[in-house]
Amino acid sequence: MISTRRGQLNLVLAALGALTVCSCLFIDRSLPVRLGAATLALVAYIGIALVLRRVIDRDERIVLAIADGIASLRDSDYSVSVSAPPPDSRPLHRLVAAYNGLGDTLRLQRQDIYQRELLLDTVIQATPLALVLTNANGAVVYANLAARHLFRGGQKLEGLSFEQMLEQSPPAMQAALAEERDTLFTVEAQGEPQIYHLSQRRFLLNGQPHRLRLLKQLTREFNAREVATWKRVIRVIAHEINNSVAPIASLAQSGQRLAEQPDRAQLQRVFAAIGERMSHLAGFVDGYSRFAKLPRPRPEAVDWNGFIESLRTVAPFTITTPLPTRPGWFDASQIQQVLLNLLKNAHEAGSPADEVRIAVEQRPDGWQLEILDRGSGMSEEVLSNALVPFYSTKTTGTGLGLTLCREIVEAHGGTLEFGNRAGGGVSVRIRLPAAAEPDQPPRGASTSIQSTTVSTEPARGL
Repeated sequence: MISTRRGQLNLVLAALGALTVCSCLFIDRSLPVRLGAATLALVAYIGIALVLRRVIDRDERIVLAIADGIASLRDSDYSVSVSAPPPDSRPLHRLVAAYNGLGDTLRLQRQDIYQRELLLDTVIQATPLALVLTNANGAVVYANLAARHLFRGGQKLEGLSFEQMLEQSPPAMQAALAEERDTLFTVEAQGEPQIYHLSQRRFLLNGQPHRLRLLKQLTREFNAREVATWKRVIRVIAHEINNSVAPIASLAQSGQRLAEQPDRAQLQRVFAAIGERMSHLAGFVDGYSRFAKLPRPRPEAVDWNGFIESLRTVAPFTITTPLPTRPGWFDASQIQQVLLNLLKNAHEAGSPADEVRIAVEQRPDGWQLEILDRGSGMSEEVLSNALVPFYSTKTTGTGLGLTLCREIVEAHGGTLEFGNRAGGGVSVRIRLPAAAEPDQPPRGASTSIQSTTVSTEPARGL
């Protein structure tokens, strides 16, 4: 386009020069005068044309340099600068100054962004929180050092298929990462249970859907909290015992004095008060001893229809899927205790009765029981501390509800997982392993509900 305009300008100048020379040849003067005037006009136009050509060439070079610089900016190359034109060309001088200033600003901003990205990457790589970012195709786009050690022993994860990478992970981790919800799950590592908290989010990055998974190992923190909790519970037990022993000692002294001067009515009140305090103390100690002396499960064949129907006498619920025809294999009284605790939690959390549901699914590796509700859900703090023994947000809570449930399920070789549901409420999943059943009729509706005497509380209050 520039060369075309240059040619057009040359044609215009040549036409003007020719017109001027022709005009000089036709003036009313002698031939020598006309030739001289035409010669002077031609020389003047040639000089003007040369000067204009030089100015135009200079401006063209500056414009082309700016165009090349803009192309470099588009390619994220901010190192190209343009030499300033002479001061006599103010518009071009301002244009070049604006371009060079833009390049300097973008170069400084890129350096600042690079430093921030370097700092952020250093923090992410140093954090013990495992971070994995995948794209819409399920390929790993980014993973920090903790994620590399967790999934592939420190090897690079970028570019791998996340689903294929999970094939070597424990089943509990595979199941948790395959779903789109925040959850708490336990896996076995070197014979020791490892507790993880999983957070997942979806978002758009450069206009493309991505999925971010964050895994935090809570085992060490969980153990530290258990130690602190045991110290706290020892103080609680000591305080409760002292609150009962001190009045009993005082009442015993009063009874001794009354024995010297018998007052039958007063003695009965003293003995009744002693009995009341002893009963309170015995109930308090019995509640904790049940947790410490949980018997080993005695699995047997259990008919699902009779087993599930036996729970309705305590808490109403809805069955969402047809029950399996194949009998289950577990300790019916202990699993009843777990389900009753969870059903009571669901109702006490404010869930409508018709939204409390149970689903039983037969899986290749065993059974999955899911309890769903639409209650108040769990906060992040409660979700992280739910399995800590004696942790409670209620003034009257013992903090043994979910802990007892977990102990029973793990004693069966299963896992207990729970997390918030989309739209509100909590989902609790119990996975029980399959086992070879002996040749005996399945246990059904005649199963007695023994867990009604066990102290429970809502999962939200814990």
